[in-house]
Amino acid sequence: MGKLFGTDGIRGAANLELTPEMAFKVGRIGGYVLAQTHGTASKFLLARDTRISGAMLEGALIAGLNSVGIDVYTAGIISTPAAAYLSKELGGCGGVMISASHNAYPDNGIKFFNNQGFKLSDEVEAEIEHLYFSSHDEIPRASAGHIGSVHPLPGGSASYLNFLLTTIPNRFDGFKVVLDCANGAAYQLAPQAFRSLGAEVIAINNNPDGININNNCGSTHPQEVARAVRETGAHLGFSFDGDADRVLAVDEQGDLVDGDAIMAICATFLKEQGLLNKNTLVTTVMSNIGLEKAAASQGFQLMRTKVGDRYVLEKMLAEGYNLGGEQSGHIIMLDYNTTGDGLLTALLIMRILAEKKQTLSKLSSLMIRYPQVLENCVVNCKDGWNTNECIQQAIAHAEKTLSGRGRLLVRPSGTEPLIRVMLEGPNEEELHTMAKELAAVIRDELK
Repeated sequence: MGKLFGTDGIRGAANLELTPEMAFKVGRIGGYVLAQTHGTASKFLLARDTRISGAMLEGALIAGLNSVGIDVYTAGIISTPAAAYLSKELGGCGGVMISASHNAYPDNGIKFFNNQGFKLSDEVEAEIEHLYFSSHDEIPRASAGHIGSVHPLPGGSASYLNFLLTTIPNRFDGFKVVLDCANGAAYQLAPQAFRSLGAEVIAINNNPDGININNNCGSTHPQEVARAVRETGAHLGFSFDGDADRVLAVDEQGDLVDGDAIMAICATFLKEQGLLNKNTLVTTVMSNIGLEKAAASQGFQLMRTKVGDRYVLEKMLAEGYNLGGEQSGHIIMLDYNTTGDGLLTALLIMRILAEKKQTLSKLSSLMIRYPQVLENCVVNCKDGWNTNECIQQAIAHAEKTLSGRGRLLVRPSGTEPLIRVMLEGPNEEELHTMAKELAAVIRDELK
């Protein structure tokens, strides 16, 4: 059987890999499976970002969903976390966000949500894949008055915005903030939210034209918001990605505050408020060792998972944690929303600044970033690296050298013939030497 879903939905080059025909079929199957799985009303939320291909895929998905008797409610251009929130609020059987997140405009993607606003489980994705690649389409087709209909949801954006504002008890009068909207889904939502709370907003990259989403802007190019903060004398800036499920910040000096530092600030604040469940923050193995040391100094625990926000969420749901995320700025706050929410995160950071009356540079100083060195080892076969005696001896030697001062992570790539080596520690020159030595052993053993 082929593979349909990746780590974050279905993604590909629009109209080449991710075609309207594919979207139609995925809509039929996904809608049918979710309606059967949840047994709730046959209503579906549909939203998209600003890509030129979004309307094309939206039409195909609508046709597929309608063909199995599902009524589609279109929210238009909103963020992924807004789509997740509205998928739950609609009271139907699920929702879809059409977006390729931080990718350039030629790509697009389909992200499903269940009726509780969560991304689909592995089991549900597997069922959809099984039906998609089946040689026979036996999914019932609605007829006559049972064919689904289409309804605009013009108040969806306002509903999500009102929800966001309920999470912030104070105002931001006197603050000047730069928002890099990535010419994406947050181009209206983000400025509206901050202005509603009294902040002076300087919005950049907020004029989408269908092809400029993420183009030298947004969270993959934080130098843009940094430049704007320096030029305008703003107190801070935030940079969203194309679907606004992640955010990075810059302080008043224009220095980057990444997802690790954001998590350290948020976890410390929530712990002080008695709101950090089990005094634990969930993150991935890629988060900097500086976050571990910040957690120790601030009195909360750090739980690591495999790379990917879905694994962070799984751990949070399984063990009752309410804060987690990734170095990339994908922060999940389960007390408020079911997925990473860049705008919610940005508002919390502003709230903390306002309440503590401190600069972002001061707040972010509680985490000291350690130098990080990455080495990709091209190999003929990834299998057996973790049982190879020479490789394990080299890893053990490196770990002994770093003991108490740094961290080593060796892991195979999920998609390429690579073994990735990451080292962190106080001496960057030493890390480069160690990385090259370990990489040489791995290449020799797996050639």
